[in-house]
Amino acid sequence: MEKAPTCRCRRRRFHYLYNVVAVTTLMMLQLLSPASASSLSFNFYAISCPSAELIVKNTVRSASSVDPTLPGKLLRLLFHDCFVEGCDASILLQGNDTERSDPANKSVGGFSTVDSAKRVLEIFCPETVSCADIIALAARDAVEFVGGPSVAIPTGRRDGRVSLGKNVRPNIIDTSFTMDEMMKIFAAKGLSLDDLVTLSGAHTIGSAHCSAFSDRFQLASNGSFLPIDAALDHAYAAELARQCPAGASDAVTVNNDPVTPSLFDNQYYKDLLAHRGLFQSDSALLRDKRAMEKVQDFAGDQNNFFTSWEQSFLKLVSIGVKVGDDDGEIRRSCSSVNA
Repeated sequence: MEKAPTCRCRRRRFHYLYNVVAVTTLMMLQLLSPASASSLSFNFYAISCPSAELIVKNTVRSASSVDPTLPGKLLRLLFHDCFVEGCDASILLQGNDTERSDPANKSVGGFSTVDSAKRVLEIFCPETVSCADIIALAARDAVEFVGGPSVAIPTGRRDGRVSLGKNVRPNIIDTSFTMDEMMKIFAAKGLSLDDLVTLSGAHTIGSAHCSAFSDRFQLASNGSFLPIDAALDHAYAAELARQCPAGASDAVTVNNDPVTPSLFDNQYYKDLLAHRGLFQSDSALLRDKRAMEKVQDFAGDQNNFFTSWEQSFLKLVSIGVKVGDDDGEIRRSCSSVNA
């Protein structure tokens, strides 16, 4: 009579242990199965390629030490990729009529750094890390390398199979855009006015070709210049005209930020308030009351800018991502789709 309860207790303990093992096994299977690739997640490569993020970071670090202009290029590469077809590395595909072949992407750089990271990753973790993730991680690391905040971003993006040059112009921001034109494109990507002001802070690093802003002033026959855009500081416009004389080579570039061009800081916003924004699209931020308030806030407090950058950058690298094998692939080479 006294043994029955003991048996029932043993059975209950057995069923409890069985359920624990079953649930644990199911969780492990879900982690290891292809279904786990159906969404982005932090530490996505923790099991499949633990050194993935470190390999990208070291590649960016090494290349940026040789080429100080690289961080700005990698950040611009990310923007031009994510705003067309989403963050899917479609800008890396080579060929006629691809995004990369469009004249609007002629001055985009950073391709070789992404390719270098991909080659190393294919040695250690073949067919595992997407080119889309490499672009996002490289841009994140580039910002950190020049003094910006370190942002933890989710990974697991798939590479897109479609890249069309005709989709570039309708989706990227031109340096001559008005506030309304920029907001229209940002809103279509799920980004707010605050995101626009924050992500414009990317112009605190990088450089631009003379043709991107030379229409803001006109060179006279005697070599002097005639300011056209009243929003541009006169002395700054004169300096730009000196750096970009008539007939200047296409190779001539000017720093986006004339004060601290190699640091990711809040100087861009201070430049704006001093009417030293390089592009018309920069100066346009001062013509909107809400945008102007954010500019003043960021100019006065770099921590506020960095905090906002982390939030907006996360939204940027999540635009139109492709997840799962049905949406995309893991390219063996970033410049071509898999056979």
